[in-house]
Amino acid sequence: MLLINLLPHREAARKRRKQVFQTQLLLSLLAGVVLVALMNGWLQYQLEQQQGRNRFLQSEIALLDAQIQEVAGLEGEIASLRAHQKAVEDLQMDRNLPVHLLTGLALQIPDGVYLQQLRQQEQSIEMKGVAQSNERVSEMLRNIAGYAPWFAKPELQEIAATAPQRSAQGAHQAVSFHLRFRLLRTAEAQPSMAGEAAAKAGG
Repeated sequence: MLLINLLPHREAARKRRKQVFQTQLLLSLLAGVVLVALMNGWLQYQLEQQQGRNRFLQSEIALLDAQIQEVAGLEGEIASLRAHQKAVEDLQMDRNLPVHLLTGLALQIPDGVYLQQLRQQEQSIEMKGVAQSNERVSEMLRNIAGYAPWFAKPELQEIAATAPQRSAQGAHQAVSFHLRFRLLRTAEAQPSMAGEAAAKAGG
């Protein structure tokens, strides 16, 4: 016997396909939402981890900055102490400079030269006085230039004839002078002294 299906089977098949498509679409949408939520959670976790690392690094940087400032302060104190120590050492080494100055002047100023003023400004020595003649002043300049290692760079600033002076020997004319030279510090004079000592030992 022949059976004929008079039901709308095409409509039913189309409806089934539509339902399958909607189901697949819904499942895809749900999978997408779940995937986006998982990705968002993972990214949020990574962000929190990175922020934690950043906070840790910032705290370490602040700690290092404080240590750097402390070290800089210590370096400043060390530099100040070294400068103070050097000043004390320089004073200790230069304590005999006035002796060398006065001894040198006593030895190098020839007869017929009279000092009227002696002034020291740091290492510069300024002298004013009167001499019996120009030759006496020249001799004194040569003596000062040769008084190594303590005197250096003598310069005659001014020389002038004075008014004639009368004495028991008769009238004579003197000259006034103004000169300047350098008194070397002990640290500057030591190499020359060492060279002289070596030369004497070799001789």
